[in-house]
Amino acid sequence: MTRLKTLPAHVVLVVASAYFVLPLVWLVISATKGRDELFTTFGFALPEKFALVDNVRQTLSYENGIYLRWTANTLLYAGGGALGATALAAMAGYALAKYSFRGSGLISWVIIGAVLVPVTALALPLYFLMSEVGLQNTPWAVLLPSLVSPMGVYLCRLYAISSVPDEVLEAARMDGASEWRVFRTVVLRIMSPILVTVFLFQFVAIWNNFFLPLVMLNSRELFPLTLGLQDWNTQPQVGNQVIFHLVVTGAFLAVLPLVVCFLLLQRHWRQGLAQGSVVA
Repeated sequence: MTRLKTLPAHVVLVVASAYFVLPLVWLVISATKGRDELFTTFGFALPEKFALVDNVRQTLSYENGIYLRWTANTLLYAGGGALGATALAAMAGYALAKYSFRGSGLISWVIIGAVLVPVTALALPLYFLMSEVGLQNTPWAVLLPSLVSPMGVYLCRLYAISSVPDEVLEAARMDGASEWRVFRTVVLRIMSPILVTVFLFQFVAIWNNFFLPLVMLNSRELFPLTLGLQDWNTQPQVGNQVIFHLVVTGAFLAVLPLVVCFLLLQRHWRQGLAQGSVVA
């Protein structure tokens, strides 16, 4: 009887897992196929000839290696934006959690409201703002908006409330430590799990971001991978199946850094996500 009650839940979980996993499986298998075989065999069928090495070589060398330029741009946008957003979220979340000042409650509610605003709704206002200050079609047009993470501030605030003891802060102050030193040497160490979580969330969001670079950037040399692969995918020769296999291989390579980040930081990420969701 118990198994029958849990059967619908298991079915939903299996279907949901297949929905997310099968596209990735197709991508991995397709990246190992040659150009001709990619369109003549079943999508999930294993390749007769393993062509991943050749596909990677062609992808990295196509158009004088512009894929490597797009990868470097994406690392700059995602890495710099995630680091900056994490630092700002840590300072803002800690201040809202541990300092009492006029307007702190209102700021907290504004941050919660900002979490609910879709990122795409802000793209056009940000474009006009960047154009007004002359930063449109520059790396700053993507980096500066990426430094703001309302969700990161919200998580850091909750984590600081529940996991940073006031007694530890007072002890550090009594030892003569300044507020900046207390934050740098005590608070950051305690908050390290949630900071890893915020970094991963922001890194993945920027890495996969398509609409903001699409609005902000015109030069192909400044494109991230998402926009660069779309540019390849819309070239006329794709209709003749000339470089579609390079688009598939490029998408496969673009996923690898995200997988590596999650594998290296998953322990800290899971700990931070669990503890940051609890308010004392």
